Formats: sequence, C-alpha cells, structure tokens
Amino acid sequence: MIIESLLDTDLYKFTMMQAVLHQFPGAMVQYRFKCRNEGVDLAPYAEEIKDEIKALCQLRFSNEEINYLSQFSFFKTDYLDFLRIFQLNDEFIAINTDNGFELDVKGPWLHTIMFEVPLLAIISEVYFRNTQPDPNYTEGKQRLADKIIFLKNETPAGEFKFSEFGTRRRFSREWQEYVIKTLGAELAPNLIGTSNVYYAKEFGMTPIGTMAHEYLQACQTLGPRLVYSQKFAFEKWAQEYRGELGIALSDVYGLEAFINDFDLYFCKLFDGARHDSGDPFEWGERLIEHYQQFRIDPKTKQMIFSDNLSFKTAIEIFWRFKDRINVAFGIGTNLTNDLGYTALQNVIKMIYCNGQPVAKVSDTPEKTMCPDASYLEYLKQVFKIG
Repeated sequence: MIIESLLDTDLYKFTMMQAVLHQFPGAMVQYRFKCRNEGVDLAPYAEEIKDEIKALCQLRFSNEEINYLSQFSFFKTDYLDFLRIFQLNDEFIAINTDNGFELDVKGPWLHTIMFEVPLLAIISEVYFRNTQPDPNYTEGKQRLADKIIFLKNETPAGEFKFSEFGTRRRFSREWQEYVIKTLGAELAPNLIGTSNVYYAKEFGMTPIGTMAHEYLQACQTLGPRLVYSQKFAFEKWAQEYRGELGIALSDVYGLEAFINDFDLYFCKLFDGARHDSGDPFEWGERLIEHYQQFRIDPKTKQMIFSDNLSFKTAIEIFWRFKDRINVAFGIGTNLTNDLGYTALQNVIKMIYCNGQPVAKVSDTPEKTMCPDASYLEYLKQVFKIG
C-alpha cells in the first residue's frame, strides 16, 4: 500500500483539524478533485486508486505516533485523545469515471479533512507506477545533485532556509524518502524541516505548517458576514493557538484584500505570512511596505514563499529580500517529482461548506476553483477583486 501511516501527510492538516474540533465541530463540507494537466486521463487507474483508498481507511494512529504528536505544545490533550479513535471512512468518497476521472469528498469537516494529502499522493503514485513502470532514478538523482550544487554555489553557507513540501505531488513515497535523506545529508544547515509529519518523525526533523486555503474558505460560511470572513479566520486561529503557529496564509482573496484585512492588530499578532500565488516580488515588496507603514520592523517578521518553487526562483527571491526581512521557502514538486517526467498538477479543493459554495480567488486566476459562478462574482465584489 502507498500510505502506511496516517502521519504521512502535511502538518497543517493536523493543526487545522484541531481548530475544527474546537471551533467548528459540526461543519459539513465537500471537496472536489481536479487535474490541471491537459490530456491526462486517470480513469483507467480508478480501481487501483479505490483499492489504495480502502487500505488508507484501515489505518489508525498508533500509541507511538500519538506520543510523538504530544511533544508539540500546540496540540491539546483532547485532540490527541480524539486522534486515538480516529479513522478515515471511504463512504465519504465518491469516484465516477463516466466522464473521465471525477472524485468528490463529502461529509463532516472533522472526519474528512485528513483525506486531501494522502489522496493526492495516492493518485500521483498510482499514475506514475502505471505510466513509468521503470523509473529513471539515475536521471532524478543527477537532477537533485545539480540542485544541491547550485544552491551551495549561489547562496552564503547556511543562510538560505527551506523546507521540503512535496508530499501531495510526489513521484512515489520511495522517491520522497530518498530526496529528504539526501537533502538532510547535503544541506543540513539550509533544510529547516519538512511538511510531512511521518518523515519529520522518522528523521528527527521539524514538521512545518500552519493553515491552508480550506480553512479560510470555510470561514466564508462559518463567520458572521462574508466581508469579515478573512479577519474572522485569523481571529479564530489566534484564539486556538495563542501566539503559536503564527504564519498567516495571504492569497485566498488576493493580495489587496489581505493587506486591507491584515491590520495593525494582526501584523503584531502573527509572526509573518505565506505567499502561494501571484508575483512573489510584488507580494514581498507590498508586505514589507505594509509593516513599515505600521512602524513594525520587517526584520522581526517572516515571509514564507511556497508557490511552485524551484531553487533558481527561490534564490532570486532570497537575494531580493534577505537583508530586509526574514525569508524562508517551501519547495515541493520540484524536489519530489523531478525525474524527467511531467508532474501531475493535481488539487483537491473545498467547494462547499454547510451547503453553501466557497471559493479561493488568488492572485493566480487559473487556481480559482468554484462550482457556482454567481457566488464567485459576488465574492469578487465583496473583496473588490479585479
């Protein structure tokens, strides 16, 4: 089986799940899968994917895994007790192949939030083990070695900081493990962690992550008014974590709406922000200017960049901002699925919460995903987008 531990997922699924347990335990949601690659048909692999999902839904957290999670101060005892009895249920998943490969996840948010990352990892690995049964690992290892040499040559020793973010689109679990081991051996001063909780545990690394788009999207229906939903999401997060996990995601409504809502209170309350769409240089300049307008020293804050990065792009960003604000990077697909084949650009996005449509309207328009065009237009009007 592809997924052998429920820890084999991103940290922010755990951190959001705890917030859901405490803040929104009754929320009902629906997620939808989308493959952005033109011409890729996953339907022939549907039965294999279903078998992997059934195996995934047999997993439970072990006492050892719960004990590992308990060392992190931001996880509360009642949440860890909940995880002891937690199990995914494949009845919340519907797969249809009548018109290509369609997959929806629908059910209680608390019981479906853990599906996204392992489902994406399963689909990617099933696809590649069928289309590339004899992988060119020699090519992949050379590409990885070239990246490591490039980073060492282009940045001062130890100053460039990044995390491995590649679980959801990895070529395979085996390849991701090789990548993390190699990065840890070759770039220990630069590699600050991984988003994958399983590998963080296995290799004694720091798990990295706070919130994702679905959390802010759900708050479109869970908050008091749509126009206040972004502030509501940040406020609830602060109530949950009391100063820990203080990186705010900035692109659910685009940069302008984020800047408008990220007022002095939130600028002081949060440690920094994460960029995940749009021009990273424009975003960085605007955020630094925003801090300065509030007389906050940007050097006390952090910017995280995680939008489809390569080392080359990340290093360009690093040199632009390194002396002005603390910068770090999350690099995923370019590390865990770069063997010379085209990686799948797969996503699973929340599209409904409590029966109402929700959407992300980022600074990269093609990332927008919403089943209700009228709601999308209304959302844009409320946040003055476009």
